Amino acid sequence: MAGFSNPWVLLFLAFLPLLFYIYNEIKKKKKNEAIKFSNISFIKSALGNLKKSRRNDILFYLSLGIIALMVIGFANPHIPLEQTKEGVNVVLVLDVSGSMQATDYQPNRLEAAKKSSEILIESLKEKDHAGIVIFESGATTAAYLSPYKEKVLDKLRSITLREGQTAIGDGLSMGVDMASSIPNKKKVVILLSDGVNNAGVISPEEAIQFSKQNKIQVYTVGMGSEEPVILGYDWFGRAQYAELDEETLKKIATETGGKYFKSVDKNTLDRIYKNIGQDIKREKEETNIKEWFFFSALMLFLIELYLRYGGKRVIQ
Repeated sequence: MAGFSNPWVLLFLAFLPLLFYIYNEIKKKKKNEAIKFSNISFIKSALGNLKKSRRNDILFYLSLGIIALMVIGFANPHIPLEQTKEGVNVVLVLDVSGSMQATDYQPNRLEAAKKSSEILIESLKEKDHAGIVIFESGATTAAYLSPYKEKVLDKLRSITLREGQTAIGDGLSMGVDMASSIPNKKKVVILLSDGVNNAGVISPEEAIQFSKQNKIQVYTVGMGSEEPVILGYDWFGRAQYAELDEETLKKIATETGGKYFKSVDKNTLDRIYKNIGQDIKREKEETNIKEWFFFSALMLFLIELYLRYGGKRVIQ
């Protein structure tokens, strides 16, 4: 909301009514003194004509306006405007565990997730920063937070599958840490996983608290299919299915002020990332507007100089 960095300076505006009062008292006093004399020519000289009186009033009011604008300017006013000077920190946290090799998404889940992530990164604004964290049994940085989207896209395309388990808590915590690395920006983490947290040293609950402490909004994407997906078979020939822990992903999103999305195929995944890019709200920023008041004061001052000292005096 609108406000002032130095509101105490506005106290000087209280002198303006006093100046206005003094000016009017001087005018009254001058008229009263003139009336005491019977010499008509002296009275006219003392009172002056109406044009001269009007000229003095206009010059005085211009001076009051200049003082008022200067005082407001020194109070350092700022208002919320729809602009994004600082941008947004967006960190993608991608699951690269063994289950992401499933081929229900072509050519596999990881490659489909990477392609969809490109849609999101390419939709970011010029001053937004993007970064990537990947996780399996642990978490690591794939692309540091950067405003250079092409470099981040190159790092994204080079990500490969791993064989580990799924450490959602570790991945989220590292994503939050990366999003917080550049201050004074809105921070958003987007976490995609197709599995159940079964590895790592940080639990999803601890990662949620870490996100909330850092005031970071987390969007979660659950990657799965309408039908059960077989990942392979164990030593006894029993089918091993991909499991999606929607409950945990929903909890992460809900408690951090984000949203949960369920992807069932490549098309829905593309739409999800596109919608997330559009859903990232750029908050109104407090924008300093003291220059507006100083410029307006300068304009009034130039007008006053012209009226007072102009060659032909616009107001006589």
